[in-house]
Amino acid sequence: MTTGTKSIVTDMALAPDGHLKIDWVQAHMPVLNRIREQFEQEQPFKGLKVTISLHLEAKTAYLAKVVKAGGAEVTITGSNPLSTQDDVCAALVEDGITVFAKYNPTPEEYKELLIKSLESKPDLIIDDGGDLVSLLHSERKDLAVNVRGGAEETTTGILRLKAMEKEGKLGFPMVAVNDAYCKYLFDNRYGTGQSVWDGINRTTNLVVAGKTVVVVGYGWCGKGVAMRAKGLGANVIVTEIDAIKGVEAYMDGFAVMPMIEAAKLGDFFVTVTGNRDVIRGEHYKVMKDGAILSNAGHFDVEVNKPELEAMSSSKRTVRRNIEEYQLTDGRKVYVLAEGRLVNLAAGDGHPAEIMDMTFALQAMSLKHVNDAYESLGKTVVNVPYVLDEQVARFKLESLGTSVDALSDEQKAYLDSWDEH
Repeated sequence: MTTGTKSIVTDMALAPDGHLKIDWVQAHMPVLNRIREQFEQEQPFKGLKVTISLHLEAKTAYLAKVVKAGGAEVTITGSNPLSTQDDVCAALVEDGITVFAKYNPTPEEYKELLIKSLESKPDLIIDDGGDLVSLLHSERKDLAVNVRGGAEETTTGILRLKAMEKEGKLGFPMVAVNDAYCKYLFDNRYGTGQSVWDGINRTTNLVVAGKTVVVVGYGWCGKGVAMRAKGLGANVIVTEIDAIKGVEAYMDGFAVMPMIEAAKLGDFFVTVTGNRDVIRGEHYKVMKDGAILSNAGHFDVEVNKPELEAMSSSKRTVRRNIEEYQLTDGRKVYVLAEGRLVNLAAGDGHPAEIMDMTFALQAMSLKHVNDAYESLGKTVVNVPYVLDEQVARFKLESLGTSVDALSDEQKAYLDSWDEH
C-alpha cells in the first residue's frame, strides 16, 4: 500500500491504467461533460471541501473530477470493500484528488479509510449506503462541524437517513438522489439489470438460457434484473412481500410465489431487497444441488452466509469470486462475490451512459444543497423536479433528439377547471 502526503492507495504505478479507464467513461458521459463545463465557469464549490464515498471505479472517479472542476477540494473513499479499483485510485491521486481507498481492505481498514476521508472536515458529502452519515452522527461527530449537507445514492442509504430523520437525529439536509426519476427509472432498472448479469456471466461463464432465475424483490432494481434475465432466455420467478408488486410482476409475465417454493426451483438467485436474510437456512434446505446465489443489494446481509456455513461440511473458493459450500447432505451451493454487490464486486458496475445521468443528478444535487442548505432544514430532501427534468433534457440532446413543448393555449387549458 502506498501512503503519500495525503492519500492512501495500493500502488501509484497502476495510475496509467486508471487514466485509460477514466478517459473511456468520460467519452461516454456527455451529460456530465456538459455540467463540468458549467461548473468550470461558475465555480459553485470554490473554497469548499467535499468528501465522496461511492463505489470507487472509473465513473465515480469522473464525478469526483467534475466536482473538483467546480472549485472543490475533493477527498474520496470507497463504499464497498470489493468494488474499489486500485488503478483508478492511483489515477485520481495524480489528478489532484485525495484518495483513501484500496481493494478488499479488512473491516477495520475499511472503517479507518472512511474516517480518514472525513478528517478534512468537509463542507459537503456524497454518500452511498449511509456510512459517512453514520460516522458523522456517532463516533466522529467532531468531523461534522462544517457539514452543510449532502446527497445520498442508494435505497439502503435513504432508509437509514429517514430513520434518523424520524428520530430527530439527522444533523443536516441530505438529498435523496436515489428517489429521483432519472435515478430509479434508468440507473436502478437499466443499469442494475445489465450490470448484474454482466457480473454473473463474467464470473460463472455459464449459460442463462433455459435456467430458472429467482429474483428476490421487485422494486426498480428487481424489475431490471428480471427483464434482463428474460431477455437472456431464462424462466423467471419473482418473490415479494408487497402484494401490489407481486401483481405487477405477474402481469409483466413472471411467475410469483413465496421464497420457500421458489428456493426449490431456482438455478440462479439474485437478491435486490435492501433487507437482511431474504435467503436463509430454511431455503438452503430445499435448494437444488448447484444453485448459484448472488446479491445486488447494498450490504452483504441479504444472503445469510453464517447459516449457510453452519449447514456446510466444507467451503472453498472454486473460481475467482465464487465460493462453494458443500452441505452436509452432499449438495453444493455457490455464493458469488461473498454475497456483496455482484455487479460491482464481480464486475464494472453500471454502464457509463447510465451513470452519466445519475452522477449528473449527484453533481446538481450537491450544488442545490450548497445553495439552499440554510433553508432546507435537517431533513431528507427530494431532488427538485426541475433538476430531474434538466438531466433528462441534456440526455435527449446528447442523443440528438428532443420532446415537444406545450403551447400557451395548452398550458391555460391544463390550468383551467372549465373544460371549454
